[in-house]
Amino acid sequence: MTLTLETDEYRFEAELHPEAAPESVAALEELLPLESELMHVRWSGHATWINIDEIDLPEIPRENHTVYPSRGDILLYPGYKNEQEILVACGPTCFKSPAGELAGNHVGTLDADAETLAELEEKTLREGVLDVRLE
Repeated sequence: MTLTLETDEYRFEAELHPEAAPESVAALEELLPLESELMHVRWSGHATWINIDEIDLPEIPRENHTVYPSRGDILLYPGYKNEQEILVACGPTCFKSPAGELAGNHVGTLDADAETLAELEEKTLREGVLDVRLE
């Protein structure tokens, strides 16, 4: 199973992990295609995120969850303590918010090199939000 994350300048493929996070991957697939905005994280380090708080997600358990995603990891956070979101780790990341550390469900991993992910993260930091499509 694959996921495509696309902005005006970037296109990434991601391998989804249904065996490790079956309910999370199923919930993510139900959202697709998703058109939204990709933003720089405010608290977590070198990462970007998509706010999906307006979407009515089913109740999703913690599965394959982590506070410290690796570069390229995609986390689905169903809003246990904070707003719902999809986090894309672009470098060193500790997933957190004003509520403290958050553990997101690791649903996929981007096939992208470190330099390109660093460019993406830097662009959202310097220039602001990017239109994004997930399918």
